[in-house]
Formats: sequence, C-alpha cells, structure tokens
Amino acid sequence: MPRIVATPIAPLVLPDLRLDPRRVAPEVIAAALPGPGRDRLAAGAVLAVTTGQQPGLFTGPLFTVYKALSVLALARRLERAAGVPVVPVFWVAGDDHDFAEANHAAFLDGAGDLAAIVLRERAGDAPLRPLSREPCGPEIRRALDELRAGTPETEFKAATLEWLERCYRPDATLADAFAEALHALLGPRGLVVLRAYDPQAKRAAAPWVLKGLEVTLPDGYTPVFVEAAQGRDRLERQEDGGFVTRRSGERFTRADLERIARESPERLSPNVLLRPAIEAVLLPTIAYAAGPAELKYLPDAAQLYNVLGGGVTPQRPVPRWAGVIVESRVEKLMERYGLGLEALDGQPGELEARLLREALPPATVEALAGLRRELAERYERLGRDVAAIDPTLERTVQSARNAALAGTQEIEKKLVASLKRDNETLVRQIARARAAVYPQGQPQERVLTLASFLWTVRWRAGRALRRIPLMWVFVIVLIVALMIPITAILLDSPLGRSIARRLEGEAPGDGRTAGVRELERRVEVLETDLEDLNRSISGMREELQFVQRLLEDPNKKPRGS
Repeated sequence: MPRIVATPIAPLVLPDLRLDPRRVAPEVIAAALPGPGRDRLAAGAVLAVTTGQQPGLFTGPLFTVYKALSVLALARRLERAAGVPVVPVFWVAGDDHDFAEANHAAFLDGAGDLAAIVLRERAGDAPLRPLSREPCGPEIRRALDELRAGTPETEFKAATLEWLERCYRPDATLADAFAEALHALLGPRGLVVLRAYDPQAKRAAAPWVLKGLEVTLPDGYTPVFVEAAQGRDRLERQEDGGFVTRRSGERFTRADLERIARESPERLSPNVLLRPAIEAVLLPTIAYAAGPAELKYLPDAAQLYNVLGGGVTPQRPVPRWAGVIVESRVEKLMERYGLGLEALDGQPGELEARLLREALPPATVEALAGLRRELAERYERLGRDVAAIDPTLERTVQSARNAALAGTQEIEKKLVASLKRDNETLVRQIARARAAVYPQGQPQERVLTLASFLWTVRWRAGRALRRIPLMWVFVIVLIVALMIPITAILLDSPLGRSIARRLEGEAPGDGRTAGVRELERRVEVLETDLEDLNRSISGMREELQFVQRLLEDPNKKPRGS
C-alpha cells in the first residue's frame, strides 16, 4: 500500500463563521449534478465551502482531486463548529478555453515510466472555444485504448477503465465528462459538482458578470470575457465607453453586452479574479480551498467584491491539501540509500551520479583528492615564482592549473560513467522513482492523473475501509511484530537447525551444507518481507484513520455533545 506524505503549501487558518446561512437559488441548484450534496444544498438555508478547476482529461492532475477532498474535509469540520449545514461545492470552470491544459493526461505505465496521452491538438489560429462546448470526439476512444494498453494488469483495472469510459464518451464535452467523472468519484460522499456553465446558472450569474465591466485591470482589460468571432475573448475598455475584443478586434457597446446577457448568457464569463466574487454571489460561501497560485492572486480580487455590491462578502482563501503518494517500490529504494523525497527533486542524472560517486573505492577517492591538493599546491608555488620573474605569465600558469584540475574531474566523470554502465538497474530504478515523485521535474500532483494509482487500489475502497474495525489493524500489526523475532529465534535454536538438517537430508553431526545455507537465506528473505509488511500495515493504519475521519457520517454528533 502506498504511503501518503503531506506537503503543506501554507499554514491552515480556518475562516470565521459570521456569514449567515441562506438559501441557494433554484437556478444554481439545477446546475449541480444530482446526489446527496445537491439535496443538502436545496434543503434550506446553508453555508458553503467552494473550490474549482478547469476540466481535464481523465480528471486532470492529482491536485484537482485534492481540491475536492479538501472541501469535503473542510466543510465537515466547519459544520461541526458552526452547528449549521456547510456544503462542499466544486465549481467546474467549463467556460475556460485553454485546450492545451485540458487535452492531455500523464500516468505511470506498467514499467513505472512516465507516459502521456494527448487527445488532440488545437490549431493556433482556431477560435478559443470554451471547454463546455469542446467535445471529447472520436479521439477519446484512442485515448482510452492507449490508457488500457499502457497500464499494468491488475484486478482493479477493469473497474477504473469502466468509470472513465462511462464518463469520457465521444458525444460528451470535456467539461461534462470531467464533471461526471468527479461526481462518480466523490458525489456519493456529499460533494456538489456544480456545472457553472449550465444555462440556468449562466443566466443567474450574467447580471453580476456585467458589473465587472466597471473595473479596468492593470493590463487595461476588464475581468469579463465574451465569446466572439475568435472564441472566448477579453474586453478592453475604450475612451468612448465601448469595448473591443483583444483577438478579433470586434466592438461592443454596453447595450450590446447587456443584450447578450439577456439572450445568450453563455457567451459571457468571468476571469479568474471575478470568478470567486461571482461564486460568493450565487453561493453562501465562507471559504475557498485554493492552490499556491490562487493564494497569491485572490487578494487582488478584493476590489471586485466592492463593485458587485456591499452585500457580497468575500470568502476566505484556505490552502488546499497537498501531498505525495509514495509507492512501496519507491519507498524501498529511498530506505536502501537513505534518501528523502527532496533527493529526487533534481536534474536527471544528479542523484545517480552522487550515489555512484559514493560507491567509488575509498582508495580511488583519496587518490583523486590527493592529486587535486598536490596540483593546487604545486601550481600555487609555481605561480609565485613565475610572477616574480615575469608577471605577464601569471595568467598562463593559472590556465594550466585549471586545465590540470579539470583533468582530474574528467577522470572522475568517466569513472562514474563506467559505474553507471555497470549499475544500469540502479540508474533505471532512480529514474523511475523520480518519474513517480517528481515527473518532468515538477511536483507529482501537478503532472500525474489519479488513474496512475487506482490500478493498485480497490475501486470504491473508501466504502470497504469504513467497514474494517480499527482493532483488526492493531491485531495484524501485533502478529507481524511478533513473527519477526520468533522467526529469528527459531532459526538459531537447536530445533530449527535440526529441522533444517532433516529438510536437507543431513545427518545430525554434519557441517552446514549448501542446502541449509539456502534455507537460512530464504528465512532471511522472509524476515525482510515481514519487515516490509510491518511498515506497510503501519502506513495503512495511518491512512485508514485519515480516511475514516474524512468519510465518517457527517450527521454523526461529536462525542460529548
């Protein structure tokens, strides 16, 4: 079972709960996918915790799912503190037009190497169509086939593929496919997947989006997009009060945009600064689970809340959960060489060279170090003598010194290269560990998709974990902990040696045969496997406790209440 390492992006400061609960408009509720979360959103006066992301292929990078998990956990925590319903909402930003961000997915293939799937490319001069109107198309079948062919065969693969195939269909848009996949994953746990691009939600938001036209950002454009001849386009305010699109150069009057808001509200959309303010209008949101970039730019949105009116209360940005999934094969490599996660965050070849350099014979290392010291000392003396005779030759001596020292470094590099050829397995293991933890030199959560890890995790494992009593985890840990010393004691006991001799057909008085040594070796391997199992179960206990806290019944009252 993989180990999960949290990597906080900022200190967690919970929002205050001064905002009064209120009802959500039916038009907004209609934009949510049906499920227990939408039922709670429609039940009466509530508060909300929101997050959002543009759609992605096969749910996009891991951090998208981390955002959804963050609002689930945060909503339950705040609900207990407030004593009123707090509903987690994921805002699917289907208005987004960045197809290059949504058209691909990265995963680890059966060998543990990084692989990528690209749905298709969009021509550079093509209209920037919103993802809510960008179909998956027939290419999605090829993408799913590539995912099927490139991933390991496990007992959980069929269920994972069935989930993605059910959502990512040729006739579905990327936004709808993404929303359905996320809803299938976390909707049963109470997450509201809100299709902000739904016609009813767009109609409810349009009057508020128009108010954003009153703001001019530092780059000279408003925080409002309009879909024009070249697709989704920014609007630049003109001196005469009109607006011009950046790409197509089309002119719009204020009356033109108001007519679009009434007749075709899907053509208007907010930018990333105006979007949280629109969320605060449509939803009684008290917090927004934000990533690192959002935490930096969301404070710049303060002026937009003022433009929308005094009744719009800004929600507090709260850092989302961030972390790394460390698979057992990576964990074993790190333990074997005493590495931390940060060791894998470097340029390809750096760690391999360091480990192999450390594997050089001590005599060779000392000889190279001694040679460098002697060269430096001798050239220093020579430099003083030459400077006394002809100062103009001092730089010539310095260049010769540098060339000599570079020669020792070249010898060391060639020795390391030779060790690399002799240690291809280690080099390959490190490369794959880096691909799993820091693919392409970036944090795992920003590159790999969730499907990379679902092949080895039971589908809907959360439900199964909730049925496992925590007591049994302690029992298993205790049994494994006892088996290791008992195995070692038995191996060294007269009984153990007698059993070994009988298994190998050795007479009691004989020495240790090759068969006994092989038996001892196998037991040592067993001990190692038991230690690995012990570590895995300890990690499973921690992960189980986390999952139980996250997935426990939100209606359950805290102890002592």
